[in-house]
Amino acid sequence: MLSRTAANLFWMTRYLERSETTARLLDLGFRNALLPNAGGGFRNEWSAILQSKGVLDQFTEKYGELKQRNVESFLFFDLDNPSSVASCISSARENARIVRTALTSQVWDAINTSFQELKALSRRERSSLEVPELTDWTLRTSALIRGSIEATQLRNDGFRFMNLGYALERADNTARLLDVKYYVLLPSVAYVGSGLDNYQWTTLLRALSAHRAYNWAYGGELSAKQIAHFLILNPKFPRSLLSCTIEVNAHLDHLARIYDRSTPAQETARTLLAELAEARIEDVFDEGLHEFLTRMITENAGLAKCIDDQYLIGEAR
Repeated sequence: MLSRTAANLFWMTRYLERSETTARLLDLGFRNALLPNAGGGFRNEWSAILQSKGVLDQFTEKYGELKQRNVESFLFFDLDNPSSVASCISSARENARIVRTALTSQVWDAINTSFQELKALSRRERSSLEVPELTDWTLRTSALIRGSIEATQLRNDGFRFMNLGYALERADNTARLLDVKYYVLLPSVAYVGSGLDNYQWTTLLRALSAHRAYNWAYGGELSAKQIAHFLILNPKFPRSLLSCTIEVNAHLDHLARIYDRSTPAQETARTLLAELAEARIEDVFDEGLHEFLTRMITENAGLAKCIDDQYLIGEAR
């Protein structure tokens, strides 16, 4: 496969996963904003969400005041924001268009239809669009595209690059979502274990479509360590950092067999997997959850760069 084709497939799925995570962050902020303001006037939900995406300065420069309606528009529709749902789906569709012949008709139709539906949404009066409707549409669209890929694409090298994009982006996004809750969102340590704390943990799990799965795994008892373990080290949860890293290793191993050679990307991925597989949640908290998550985000980005260098050579974005 040409490196440019591989790069388009890789970035197509990264953008699709990124659009889904932006929608999940939007839903997280919306649900937390519904809480009564019991923090003595301290409300930082939307600032925390924008900070987690690294776009707080960009938002402030364009919109100034931190109003919910402005944040919703910025995160969903604003094409000047490269992390908005609209920007990500547009970029995914463009990458898919370039490699149209590498996709089944079902996958292309799912992506192209989502793009057309997004344009129709953007023409509607904003006051008629509620956040739950926007986030539900994004999650359904993402699931349809992912299902089309899983059900119709050949398990060839193109399929592996698509799933590498999904897994790397998902690991990054899970770490960012967890960091928003633990490090940024709660007003002070005095709130740990409070009703506000528990509500935010529940909201985070729901935003990750993980609430029921968490209850199955841990019996429903909410605690910071158990939720962190679930989202970082539980191999049964498909969005955990460990699960995503296992998936990255599996697809890289398939590529090594397809091309009959291994690369430094495989070694980098195995090193990260070895660390996560051996880690205990106590070690994570001893290091500091925020510090650990920041390091994982950096290491995941380094792995993505290594894959780019070995297979994609800086091609499509």
